[in-house]
Amino acid sequence: MSNSELATSYAALILADDGVDITADKLQTLLKAAKLDEVEPIWTTLFAKALEGKDVKDMLLNVGSGGGAAAAPSGAAAGGAAGDAPAEAKEEEKKEEEKEESDEDMGFGLFD
Repeated sequence: MSNSELATSYAALILADDGVDITADKLQTLLKAAKLDEVEPIWTTLFAKALEGKDVKDMLLNVGSGGGAAAAPSGAAAGGAAGDAPAEAKEEEKKEEEKEESDEDMGFGLFD
C-alpha cells in the first residue's frame, strides 16, 4: 500500500469516527491540513466512491464475520454422538470408494 493510499485510509477513518460523511472534498481537506500535499486527488475520489453509503464503523466491527463456514457443534451435543462418529466415517468412505469404482466400470478412460 502506498503512502497516498494509507494517508487517505486514515483520513477516511478519522471522518468516520467523527460521524462525518466521507466525500472526496473532505478527504482532500483533511489531507491538506495534515500537510500531505503529495496525495493525488484520484485517491480521495476512489475512497469516497468506495465508501459512499457504507457504515465504516460497522465494516470494521464485522471484519472477521464472513458467514461462509458452518458452526462447530457444542461439546454437549457432540458428546452423545461421539461413539457413532467413527462408524459413520467408515460408511462414508465405503460409499466414496464404491462411487470411484463405478467410474472405472464404464469401459473407457480418459486416455483410451
